[in-house]
Amino acid sequence: MAKKDKKSKENKKALKAAKAEKKAAKGETKIKKQSKKAGDDIEDEVDIDTLLAQLAEEQAQFEQVHVSVIEKPIKRTNATLVAAPMAQRRELFLFGGETANSQGIVHFYNDLNVYSPESDTWRRYLSKNAPLARSSHAMCFHPSGIMVLHGGEFSSPKQSTFHHYSDTWILDVESKEWAKAEEKRGPSGRSGARMAVWKNYIILSGGFRDLGTHTTYLNDVWLFDVMSYKWKEVEFPQTMSMPDARSGHSFICYNDELFLYGGYTKVKAGKGLQKGKVLTDTWTMKLKSDIKQLRWERKRKQGWQPTPRVGCSMQSHKGRGFLFGGVYDLDETEETLSSEFYNTLLSYNCETNRWFNLKLKARRKKEVVRKEKVDRDKELEDILNDILKNANLNDGETNAEIEDAEVDLLAVKEEKKLAEQEEEEIKKEYPVRAQFPHERFNALTCVMDDIFYIYGGIWENGEVECNLDSFYAIDISKLDGVTVFWEDLSEIYNATADSDEEEDEYEDEDDEGEDEEDENIDRKLVAEDDEDEGTEEEVEEIEIAIPDERPWLPHPKAFESLRNFYVRTGAEFLKWVIDQNRDSRGKDLKTKAFDLAETRWWERREAVQLEEDEMEESGIENVIEKDFTKSTKRR
Repeated sequence: MAKKDKKSKENKKALKAAKAEKKAAKGETKIKKQSKKAGDDIEDEVDIDTLLAQLAEEQAQFEQVHVSVIEKPIKRTNATLVAAPMAQRRELFLFGGETANSQGIVHFYNDLNVYSPESDTWRRYLSKNAPLARSSHAMCFHPSGIMVLHGGEFSSPKQSTFHHYSDTWILDVESKEWAKAEEKRGPSGRSGARMAVWKNYIILSGGFRDLGTHTTYLNDVWLFDVMSYKWKEVEFPQTMSMPDARSGHSFICYNDELFLYGGYTKVKAGKGLQKGKVLTDTWTMKLKSDIKQLRWERKRKQGWQPTPRVGCSMQSHKGRGFLFGGVYDLDETEETLSSEFYNTLLSYNCETNRWFNLKLKARRKKEVVRKEKVDRDKELEDILNDILKNANLNDGETNAEIEDAEVDLLAVKEEKKLAEQEEEEIKKEYPVRAQFPHERFNALTCVMDDIFYIYGGIWENGEVECNLDSFYAIDISKLDGVTVFWEDLSEIYNATADSDEEEDEYEDEDDEGEDEEDENIDRKLVAEDDEDEGTEEEVEEIEIAIPDERPWLPHPKAFESLRNFYVRTGAEFLKWVIDQNRDSRGKDLKTKAFDLAETRWWERREAVQLEEDEMEESGIENVIEKDFTKSTKRR
């Protein structure tokens, strides 16, 4: 009897499997018919290896680097935008990415687009030895003059099958030539990883692999030595507390310390189901030359915290990470998804472990360079030279010889500023807005020379994905507006109009079949480990004052530019630098004094901005200080 029951159960399973297979075959046939009706002959049962071989063959046809001046890059998503602030040339590098047409057919890119802010020019580079087309790769600039690229993904035209690259490429910033790093042992194939630079290393963290049936997220850490072009994996003790595996996170380095924040992962939400999870934790790692000693440490949350979001990553700049936009899924079921999109600009102070929500201010008039300012520069230079002379720390020349031979750092900067202003008058003028760009996620961002650049991004309306074609710039030292190089939001307007029409149609329909719909209501996905989220450490209460880690150093005043701050406090910084650098002399000491003043100005930026905001609310837009060096008679 037991044998018969077992046999009947097996027969039922076989019948059920046959029915499922038949149903799947019908579904595929239906899709193919719909595809042909739409005029699309491309079927998605294309071998990815064959596609990649064809791309490699097409790539080999290039005999040399082909350069062309373009108006702007082709619209794309999931590319990389990286700043290369070299001394002789400062450029932005846009590589790779993907676009999808109205039929859902995806096209991948491997062109290199380079933007020069000085000449306001885009150039497109195509070469024989460039990496194959890809998106969602990781790319980072190293001050030695190279870019390092790793991984990324490529898919069949309709994205039914994926290929994750595991290769590493080196781009020479000057020549724009690519070279593949030939090494057998390195990070596995992945997408959504992040990179940071430290000394002679490029550090890679996390990412994911889409295996079709499920997605695997990673939490490994690798170091790429730019001297030897070799990868080394960081092996952590099994007992050590580790960040969760994730992709699309923030990953920056400051003062020999790594900072990892947020990201996205998937957790189990029932049998055969996964639910997306947005991470909001912060981890740090003190960097050492002996990688066996590297350890992760979780940071305790304090002060104001941003709302959870993904699709945005920090860009490192002078001790802080800047982050724009993002998205958060409010409600996720097996069939539906509702999301909230952001267009806020946030900053994270690495030294104080605090977040700030940045706001735009009214644009102020450009300062006119007057003779008084030049006199103050000369006066400061005389003071600095006298300090060095009295301390017997000049460069072995007389004070007069120093004045004749030495070019003042501030004077050079002032000349450069004047030259840039003259160039701006010749250049094309772009509109400046007093509001941040439209909400979006996965925007490409980078920072160079205090300018925060935003390229493209994605916005969704239901199941409609809008690829935004736009390019902006924000001066994060002033926050006085958003420069719009170009902006095309037509896809958003079209998607919004279509959704309004659909809503009207649904309202006119009868409510027949409500009972049937009730039986098939989407089951809300609940992560199996959501219960643990409540155990996360409590956030410390917000303190009104921003703590000052170095109160003995001069403090910037409200509405005081970096230049004016140094003119006022340069002598104090020089004295402090002399005490801390006994082996340095002359020019080197003055350079260090200016660097320290610049660091201090940025260090107290948030505190000064809060003071400025309070003053502006009171109607004060500027502070004019009396010059007590000039005597006046009372009448």
